[in-house]
Parts: sequence; structure tokens; C-alpha cells
Amino acid sequence: MINDVLKSLRRISRAMDLHSKALVKNHGLTTAQLLLMQSIRDNETATIGKLADEINLSQATVTTILDRLEERGMVVRQASKIDKRKVHVSLTDFGLEKVTNAPAPLQENFINHFNNLNEWEQTTMLSTLQRIAYMMDAEGLDAAPILQTGDLDSNLGSIHNKVGLDSNLNSQVAFNS
Repeated sequence: MINDVLKSLRRISRAMDLHSKALVKNHGLTTAQLLLMQSIRDNETATIGKLADEINLSQATVTTILDRLEERGMVVRQASKIDKRKVHVSLTDFGLEKVTNAPAPLQENFINHFNNLNEWEQTTMLSTLQRIAYMMDAEGLDAAPILQTGDLDSNLGSIHNKVGLDSNLNSQVAFNS
């Protein structure tokens, strides 16, 4: 059974890797760049801080990504007219074209399937994945740019609260093998 579990984990990792490589090869964007550009498109008056919160990255990381996107002519930054400390970001026409023609991020397909599961299945999946992350010493790793966005965050957050689990896996989850 352990070989089947490991094989499934490798398939998940491989699917994420292949999707990421295809995105770069076919559209010239990394997953983080695409998620950031989608967030900019959806938040027309977005500040760097708001964008960082939206996609769960640090402001420094978002700034670095924006530097690259700005160099490629996909985004522009403008100081706020009201508060000079704030910087607003918007897509250029070229950036909007890129984000419009890019495929949906891998997590959107996952979110659609996840939302179609019964609540008990969602809860079981969350518990199992948290336990796997713990077993792989990966609970502290940030995977937000890959599979953590909008609807999924809301669903997992509510399930998380219902089953009494915290993000650090302080509570133990019992499994029957």
C-alpha cells in the first residue's frame, strides 16, 4: 500500500511540475506571475500590499515579481495621488493580453472538483493532506502560489474550523489503515 501512496504523491508532484513548465514554455509566465497578474486584473486599484495578501506572498516577493513583469512591459506601477506611500499596479494592454490568453491555473480545475465533493469528503481530504504534509516534514513550507486561492481558501478555512484543526497540525488526526 505504501508504494501506491508514494506513487500518488509523485503523480501530484509531476502534474504540478508539468503544468508549471508548460505555462513557462507556452506563455512565458511562471505560476506566481500568472496568479499575480490575475489578481491585478481582478483588483484594478490594487496596491502591492493588497496583492501580496491576495496571493499569500510577501511584499518583497511580489515586488520582485513586479520588477520582472514591468521590465517585460506587462505591468505599470503608479504612486497613489492620495497617499504617496502607496503604489498602485495595473496591467498594460500587453499584460492583459497575456493573462487573457494564458490557461487556467492548475488549482482552478482542482477547486472545481473539490467543490463538487460532499462536505465529509472535503473534510477527509483536508485531514489527510495535512497529515501527509506533517509526515513529510512539509507543514511549514509555503505552497500558496500553487494551490491556494479564493474559493479554495474559503472552503478549506471553513472545513478547517469545523473539524478543529489548525494550520500547524497541533492537533492529532487519527487514521485507520
